[in-house]
Amino acid sequence: MQVELAQLALIDGDVAHNTRKVIEAIERVDATGGTKLIVFPETTLSGFPTRENVADIAQTLDGPALSSVRDAARKKGVAVAVGLAERDGNAFYNTSVLIDESGAIALRYRKTHLWASDVGVFTPGDRFVTGQWNGLTVGLLICYDIEFPETARAVGALDADLLIVTNGNMDPFGPVHRRAIAARAMENQMCALMVNRCGSGDDNLTFAGLSAVVDPFGETVIELGRDEMVAKAKIDLTRIEASLEHYNYLHDARVPLGLVPVEQADGNRALLIEATRRRYT
Repeated sequence: MQVELAQLALIDGDVAHNTRKVIEAIERVDATGGTKLIVFPETTLSGFPTRENVADIAQTLDGPALSSVRDAARKKGVAVAVGLAERDGNAFYNTSVLIDESGAIALRYRKTHLWASDVGVFTPGDRFVTGQWNGLTVGLLICYDIEFPETARAVGALDADLLIVTNGNMDPFGPVHRRAIAARAMENQMCALMVNRCGSGDDNLTFAGLSAVVDPFGETVIELGRDEMVAKAKIDLTRIEASLEHYNYLHDARVPLGLVPVEQADGNRALLIEATRRRYT
């Protein structure tokens, strides 16, 4: 399966600019050449908000920014994974969605593990989810999530074939997530795709790039550098079956996750976190 990794430089708080860059990247997708999916970084549409401006830049899932991205996906006939600051009533979430080639939202995930700069801005998500797309079971995680083995294990326990990670990791921590994505793919015998932001941001941050695709053995399929680029990659799904030939980590594991299966109205599978971490409240 051919995918495209859109490693972009973004402007924090400039929804119009960031959304325009996303739509332009979608319009350039090589759909006739076989690309099925294009993936963008964490909070792509909004950049990273602050406590002071999150109410101004966060949008609902039916708001104008995401609606225009969904329309672009439909017109191009390609699936899109993209992040945004989501408004839901009086709460704000660091959210990523998988939009299918018809423009429908196939999957929504709210970041469960908040980085220090997220705390006080976002409410943590309360569940891990997978959904069906293109004959695959797909899960989403966001940035800091992948530093915790249990997050990817939860997605793996929901039978994910493909883990998509929208990332916003900055220097000096770039290598941490490159190591983590390889470990999470290998530990759960699934394909993994991570797209990080690049360029500079507020507070003199420099984002690390290093977006990658990793196979179920933890081997790197493609790794990008630090500059802005959109790159194609092939995901060999037969590697999943090959990785399971001699052992199955999920079957053999003896440590329970302690998460609760829940029914979702959209039909996607989910594992619920029973109690939100106290430090987020």
